[in-house]
Amino acid sequence: QVQLVESGGGLVQAGGSLRLSCAASGSIFSINGMGWYRQAPGKQRELVARITGGAYTDYAHSVKGRFIISRDNAKNTVYLQMNSLKPEDTAVYYCAAPRNGYTWDNNYWGQGTQVTVSS
Repeated sequence: QVQLVESGGGLVQAGGSLRLSCAASGSIFSINGMGWYRQAPGKQRELVARITGGAYTDYAHSVKGRFIISRDNAKNTVYLQMNSLKPEDTAVYYCAAPRNGYTWDNNYWGQGTQVTVSS
C-alpha cells in the first residue's frame, strides 16, 4: 500500500500563488508516475498535471503556463506550484499515483487539500 499526504492548500486572492506538496510513504517502490487532480463543487474530478518517473510532464490546458509540477525522488514528494491563480481554480486538489506505476485508471489517492481563490 501507498499513502499520499497533501499539504499547502489555503485561501489566496486572484493572481496569487500557492505551492502544494504531496509526500508518499509505504510501498513507494511501486510508484512511478505521480500527479494532481482537482474537483470543484458540482463538477467531476479532473486531471491538473502529472509527471512520470522520467520527469515527463503533462498539463491540463486550463493550467498550462501557470502551474508547474515537479518531484523530488529522494523525498518521495511531488509538488504543484500554482501561479496566477484564478477563482475558477478553486477546488479540492488530490494527489494521485497509479497503482501499477503507469496507467491512471486505478490510482492511490490522497485525502485532498482545499484551494480557494477569491476574486
